[in-house]
Amino acid sequence: MDYLVELRRELDAFGALLDGDLSVPVEHCGAWTLRDLAVHMGAGNLWVVAAVREGHGDGYAEDAAPRDRAGLRTWYAESADALVAALSVDPSTAAWTFFPPRTVGFWRRRRAQETLMHRWDAQHALGSTTPLPPALASDGVAEVFDTMALRMIFRGAATAPEQSVRITATDSGRCWTYGKGEPVAEVSGTAEDLLLMLWGRKPRDAESVSWAGDREAGSAVLAGPLVP
Repeated sequence: MDYLVELRRELDAFGALLDGDLSVPVEHCGAWTLRDLAVHMGAGNLWVVAAVREGHGDGYAEDAAPRDRAGLRTWYAESADALVAALSVDPSTAAWTFFPPRTVGFWRRRRAQETLMHRWDAQHALGSTTPLPPALASDGVAEVFDTMALRMIFRGAATAPEQSVRITATDSGRCWTYGKGEPVAEVSGTAEDLLLMLWGRKPRDAESVSWAGDREAGSAVLAGPLVP
C-alpha cells in the first residue's frame, strides 16, 4: 500500500470539509466541535513533522492555531503539505515514534489511519459520510491489533486478555486473532464496519457486524480498551 497516496487523499478530503459548519459537535470526540477537530489535526500534522525532522515528541501548542475559518483552512492546508513533505523520504529513515518501528514508515501508516478516522468523524458531524477505502480500512483493523492495542497494554491502560476472539473482514478476506488461546467467538463484517466498531464509532452490537460463538466473552476481549 502506498501510504503517502492514501494520506494525501485523506488530508485533502478532511480539508474540504472545513467549508462546513465549524461549530457542529463531533459525536465521538468528546466536547469537540469541527473547529476543534481541525485544530487537532493540524497540530498533529506539525507534531509528526517535528518527530521526523527534529527527533522528538514534544507536542504542538494547539492554542496557537487560528480560529477564524480562512486562517484555519490555510493553516491546516500548510500543515498537511508540511507533513507530506516530511514523510516523502525513505520510509526506513529513523524518526521519533511512540511505538515501534522507529521509522518514517510508522508515521506514514499512522497518519493515514488517523486522518481516515477523523475524516469520517468530520463527515459524520456534518451529516453525510463517504465509504472508507476497503484496503486502508482493512489495514486500519490490522493496526488496532499490531500496534494500538499493544500500546494500550504497554502503557498500563489495558490488560492483556486471557481469552481470544477472531475478527474477519468479509470484503477483504483478512482475519485476525486477538488474545490468548482458541477463539471463544468470532465477529465479522466489512473492514469499514469493523474499524468503526473497534474505534468506538459503532457499538459492538451494531447490526452491520455478525457474531458467532460466545458473544459476551468475545465482547469482553474487545473491551480493552484497544485504542486511546
